[in-house]
Amino acid sequence: MNFNIANQLRFFGISIVALTFIFLTNNFLNFWADWPGVDIFFANIGWFGFNKLQNPLDGYSLVQAWIQLLSYILIIFLSFLYVSFSSNKKLIQDSETLSSLSAYIIRASFWIVLLVGIADMVLSFLRVEDYLIPLFGKDFGMALGRPNFRGTYVHFPIMLISLIIAYFTRTLGFLWLSVLVVIAEFQIVLARFIFSYEQTFMGDLVRFWYGSLFLFASSYALIHEGHVRVDVIYTKFTKRSKAWSNALGSLLLGVPICWTVLLRGMWCKQCIINAPLTNFETSMSGYGMYVKYLMAGFLAIYALTMLIQFVSYFLSNASVLQEELQVSDLKSANTIKSFVE
Repeated sequence: MNFNIANQLRFFGISIVALTFIFLTNNFLNFWADWPGVDIFFANIGWFGFNKLQNPLDGYSLVQAWIQLLSYILIIFLSFLYVSFSSNKKLIQDSETLSSLSAYIIRASFWIVLLVGIADMVLSFLRVEDYLIPLFGKDFGMALGRPNFRGTYVHFPIMLISLIIAYFTRTLGFLWLSVLVVIAEFQIVLARFIFSYEQTFMGDLVRFWYGSLFLFASSYALIHEGHVRVDVIYTKFTKRSKAWSNALGSLLLGVPICWTVLLRGMWCKQCIINAPLTNFETSMSGYGMYVKYLMAGFLAIYALTMLIQFVSYFLSNASVLQEELQVSDLKSANTIKSFVE
């Protein structure tokens, strides 16, 4: 095993991404499956300043808490094993892998908002026009009018299908999603001024697609250097200086911002991301679409994909610095060799 500086950087970057996924997994277990959580485990034994629980964990709850704690330790160990058994991999290779992962999540998210948006709009239209019960029967029709039922038995299966579609497709679909936003807005104008028909769900669809377009496209733009740089000195930097600027900026500014969004939004059940998701929150406007809770999830997808891409950016720029260092060492060695000869 060659655990040189390059592999140390690989381990560091991969660990950040892996720990993020474990955090999201435990977040689901905490607030959807009612597992106790690592913070409750620490409170159970009074570590790190947590006040001891009045009713200590026992039995199955204690086992669950141990599993959650060990999951963080295990994922760090697995990251170490991965780097150890692939020590010959280059930094740029892991950077490309992470970019591909980020791109897959974005592709899946776009398919989700497309298919869920269309399905929910149709159901919302049928609900407004009182067609749900005649078409689906009394019990099922009334159930489709409840946010938690529609989210669980309509939205979630569509999400799984979207994950599969995204695996077999390689287009992100930004252009067609932009066109769909225009079409959704156009149908509002057409329906309002020609047919004098307008419902809340029509505007909800525009906001649903519009919000996803900008939040999901942010990571895609970072992959392709599409973000606007407002500076007067960066363009004059050398290749090495640009690499240092990008690597440190990603590590010290980009990753912490993403983690701030995730922690602030998902630390507790009442936090800004978790609360809408767990409650299947809907718009206060009557007869709108039931997708507002998913729009809160956009922030989590944004933070996750940006974090993955910032780590990828860090590794790719570290690769540039490593190549520059190797070239410098080679030149130095050749200079010394020439002098000796």
